[in-house]
Amino acid sequence: MTATDEHFLLDLLNSTPVVAGVQQDRLEETEAWKSCPDGRSTLAEVRSALQDVVRGDQPADVLAPFLRDVRQVPTLTADGTVEWRLEAPPELTAAARAVLAWSELRTTRPGRLRSCGNPDCRLFLIDRSKANTARWCSMTTCGNRMKARRHYQARTKA
Repeated sequence: MTATDEHFLLDLLNSTPVVAGVQQDRLEETEAWKSCPDGRSTLAEVRSALQDVVRGDQPADVLAPFLRDVRQVPTLTADGTVEWRLEAPPELTAAARAVLAWSELRTTRPGRLRSCGNPDCRLFLIDRSKANTARWCSMTTCGNRMKARRHYQARTKA
C-alpha cells in the first residue's frame, strides 16, 4: 500500500465531519469524488459501509458488493518491477480502490485504522505511532478537548 492509497481511504472516511454539532457531507471535496464524479451514490454507500466496518458496527462482508467484477492485473514496468493495475467497472473503480486500501491496511498494520476516541467526532485516524497508542484524529482539536474535559471533570469532583 502506498501513502497515496492511505490518504485516499482516510480522505473518504473523513468526509462526514461534525461541525458545530451538525454532521456535514463533504464527499465532493474528496479525491475519490474527483476520480469518479459519476459514482456519487456508490461512493456514499462504500463510505458508509467502510465507516461501519471500521467502527465494528458491521462485518467486513458488507464490502463485497464493491468488489464485484473487479480485478487487479500485474504489469511489468520497463525496469522490471511488477505494478498492479485495478480493472473495475467505472462506477466501482473508486469504491473498489477504497476497499482494497482498507484491506491492505488491515492486513499489513492491523488495528492502526480506527475511529477517533472523541465520542462527539466522526473522523478516523491511521495510527502511525510506534506504540500504537494514538487515540484522536487530531491532538490539537479532539485530543485537547478530551484532555480539557477530563481535567474539568476531575476538578469539579474534588
